[in-house]
Amino acid sequence: MAREYDLKPAPSAGEAGVASISSSINRRQFLRYGFNTATGVLAASLGVLGFASILLPPGGSSEGELGVKFWAKGREDEAWYGAKHEQLMTRQDFVDEAAKSNTGTSGASGIWNGVPVVVTYVTHSEYAASPTSNGKARFQFTEGVDETGKTIGHFEDLSDADPRLLPSDNLVMIFGRCTHLCCIPGWQLVSNSFTEDSWTPGGGDDGGTKLFCICHSSRFDPTVLEMNTNRNRSNGSTFKYAGIRKAGGPAPVGLPIIPVVLNGDVIEGIVDYLDWYTYCD
Repeated sequence: MAREYDLKPAPSAGEAGVASISSSINRRQFLRYGFNTATGVLAASLGVLGFASILLPPGGSSEGELGVKFWAKGREDEAWYGAKHEQLMTRQDFVDEAAKSNTGTSGASGIWNGVPVVVTYVTHSEYAASPTSNGKARFQFTEGVDETGKTIGHFEDLSDADPRLLPSDNLVMIFGRCTHLCCIPGWQLVSNSFTEDSWTPGGGDDGGTKLFCICHSSRFDPTVLEMNTNRNRSNGSTFKYAGIRKAGGPAPVGLPIIPVVLNGDVIEGIVDYLDWYTYCD
């Protein structure tokens, strides 16, 4: 039996804008990973529901901006971060929200340098040594598989080479384009068993606290970090990346992470792994 879920209110597609990306990182390169405003790829690939999951501002990001901003367009009255729409994200925002949850987790949709992201917080440092039966989430570092199911390596193979890939102060930022059809999964836009405030170990499809793509029901577990592979959409080359595990649905593989660093308490993205996001070029 198909699962039923209740959609939360979303704005109309007529309210939408797309980002005009300006960045000192390498503007031409970053445009490839952002949104094609000329062809309207957002509306064409996402449909109304996915389009409503995160609507990007007409002005895009400011020049060279590495800080991550909350994005709650149309959800200001319901998202926990609604009042912080377009404000820079801070770690304390997530710590405070996680303290209200059963699992010690929190998450929010955002925008970083003109592309959609999801930032999640897991109270890993406090609960990592506690029994998993207590339902408190913690990060898990595992082997990953490609779209054929073949094991291709362990997350720690990548994090040993670059420790910045490890969660930074219990935070993980995820590139917000689904590996299925490049839809934009927002954080907890629907209420169902996948998004409820519950957690089980192992990265399976049971339990809640999943990043849920409402377009085609792909699910991802932001507490499970693994190595994975995908393809550059322009030239077909295969690359390995660090990401979160696909738990279920039509997505072939998990979502790549964007390493973060704290500037004081403000969350900033690291731009060293832009090639990981080319599957939606």
